[in-house]
Amino acid sequence: MSIDSTNSTDTLARLAEVIATRRPAAGGDPEKSYVARLLSKGCDAILKKVGEEATEVVMAGKDADRDRIVGEMADLWFHCLVALDYFGLQPKDVLAELSRREGLSGLEEFALRKAVGREAQSDALLSVVSVKGER
Repeated sequence: MSIDSTNSTDTLARLAEVIATRRPAAGGDPEKSYVARLLSKGCDAILKKVGEEATEVVMAGKDADRDRIVGEMADLWFHCLVALDYFGLQPKDVLAELSRREGLSGLEEFALRKAVGREAQSDALLSVVSVKGER
């Protein structure tokens, strides 16, 4: 399978630029623009929309409806782009993180995170035991 990553990256960057022009602070009118309206409603509204779109992707996947999966995924990605803009981030930030992870074994990374989590839990438990022992 061949992927034209330059075109994909350009599409995400162009969409991010359009979203940035819809910010109310940049003159985006919530009465005329869905993105401006969503951005003006703030973090909770944006994240709620991301969650709704993610759920729709799951439902389309459960139905194995390829066309619907693509459409719902496009909606999810779009709303994720709005969320990125809200938090002052860009698609290139996510792409850089994906590049950083490229070639890493997911299982190894998971095992490392699990080990770090166990270590943190051990440290927390030792702190509680120390505090109780001081009483």
